[in-house]
Amino acid sequence: MVEKRSAFQLFANIFMILLALCCLFPFLLLVMSSFTDETTLIREGYSIFPSKFGTESYDYLWKNADQIGRAYIITVLITIIGTIASLLMTVMMAYPLSRKEFVGRNACAFYVFFTMLFNGGLVPTYIMYTRYLHIKNTLWALLIPSLLVSAFYVIMMRTYFTTNIPEAVIEAARIDGAGEWRILFTIVLPMSLPMIATMALLIGLGYWNDWKNGLYYLTDSRLFSIQNMLNNMLKDVQFLKSGADASAASDVLQDMPSVGIKMAIAVIGALPVMIIYPFFQKYFVKGITIGAVKG
Repeated sequence: MVEKRSAFQLFANIFMILLALCCLFPFLLLVMSSFTDETTLIREGYSIFPSKFGTESYDYLWKNADQIGRAYIITVLITIIGTIASLLMTVMMAYPLSRKEFVGRNACAFYVFFTMLFNGGLVPTYIMYTRYLHIKNTLWALLIPSLLVSAFYVIMMRTYFTTNIPEAVIEAARIDGAGEWRILFTIVLPMSLPMIATMALLIGLGYWNDWKNGLYYLTDSRLFSIQNMLNNMLKDVQFLKSGADASAASDVLQDMPSVGIKMAIAVIGALPVMIIYPFFQKYFVKGITIGAVKG
């Protein structure tokens, strides 16, 4: 029996190692391709062990370091503020919906759920935000549309409050004279840290990876997030490269890293998230596990 268990444990460990390597392989290929010489990349394709290394892609990005740095600052600022604001609004909406004594609970829950299924469409949404809320070419354009409150996150948080916060604890707090605000901030939220950390990670990733709001509502490049800035740089390189190929007038333009820069841009955009994620991993796994077992 012990030998069978040891054999199974060995097989499970090998399987998980192989699975982890399969997950890491795309990231490793991405990084190595970004450091591959442009000519080698075009001739031989993507490889973990390129025959010739090069930093042309990062050299080109370094020439725009000021713009990228400003875009990073804007993205970090929007991500932090947006995550905190979104978490606060999500909790403030989800907690009343989790209380059975809340009058109008079902109607409000239906309204939240309805917004997951239907929306006004892109054109009415654009008109509302630009003509009536006047967020075009402001930082509010990166903060508010589609990201500040999500019905899906509200329902997730409400379900967590309902299934994982003991009713007896809340009743005991009420007997001791605690009000709803004190119950929420001193009892419910401390008991919900795994789910809050999970939600913070998901919301933060949404803000960090967002490019649609900048595309729709921003024309001032000084307000671009890192995703919009890198996307514009990639378009510029492709445009200049296509013009150089057509005219064959400039050796400098022909040598521009039109292929490798895609990998370098992906690395720069994803690197901060890859660094931060391990610190949230245990909370993320715990929050998902609790939701899967008791949800």
